[in-house]
Amino acid sequence: MSAPRVGVVLVSHSREVAEATAALAEALVGAGTPAPVAVAGGTEDGRVGTSAVLVRRAVERVDRGRGVVVLCDMGSAVLTVKTLLADSGADGLPPDVRIADAPFVEGAVAALVTASTGAELPLVLSAADDARTYRKL
Repeated sequence: MSAPRVGVVLVSHSREVAEATAALAEALVGAGTPAPVAVAGGTEDGRVGTSAVLVRRAVERVDRGRGVVVLCDMGSAVLTVKTLLADSGADGLPPDVRIADAPFVEGAVAALVTASTGAELPLVLSAADDARTYRKL
């Protein structure tokens, strides 16, 4: 059994977008088993939106004690995660959870690939954040 790795959570307004992004990132990891990844897409009743409950559950599923990097698509997804991070009570997120300032798809791939190598939380977060500078042309 491999050592615990940093987890990755993808928060999107759409469950389908979050799931497809997770599947793409897992496929691009290459050989070996990907680091833990979970999605919090849409609302609890399946509508488009963001759910703090789904975010907390996703973090719980991937938290192996090495930290969690959260990527958000936009707007209320970012606000929901920031609110949960600011909450130091039972409804908040653990202290080793970080939100990435990264594009959703590129950041998710960079974070999961890096986490899958066994990298520490700061490096996984940095890899996701660096995806902001990926040039297309």
